[in-house]
Amino acid sequence: MKLRTYIVEDNATIRENLIATLDELAEIESVGIAETEADGTDWLTRNAEQWDLAILDLFLRQGSGLGVLAACSKRLPHQKIVVLSNYATPDVRTRCAQLGVDAVFDKSNEIDALVDYCIQVSADHQNALLNRSGDS
Repeated sequence: MKLRTYIVEDNATIRENLIATLDELAEIESVGIAETEADGTDWLTRNAEQWDLAILDLFLRQGSGLGVLAACSKRLPHQKIVVLSNYATPDVRTRCAQLGVDAVFDKSNEIDALVDYCIQVSADHQNALLNRSGDS
């Protein structure tokens, strides 16, 4: 089963390239997208059982990825949230960590690291599913 991934990114080109790259390299399945804080927050909280990974940009058409991150603070234990931003400064990384993010990646020079992270999360997810089915 692919890693069910929700992306909150307002730049259509970045979003489409990210989905294509991660689908090909990291075994993810895009379960939805949002361009605003309100839409991202609404979907992720209403559909809490339907996603495994959320990738958030910080600066959105309306609102902020930080608001989405804060709204998902009570997510399920297996769910991961990462920030992908052009502004991955030390202060931003600290603020994201305070809000419970699992990782922060810079769009300009850490895309490979994001792909590697997603590959690892996908593998961990697959192993957890296999272990769960083996326990029954």
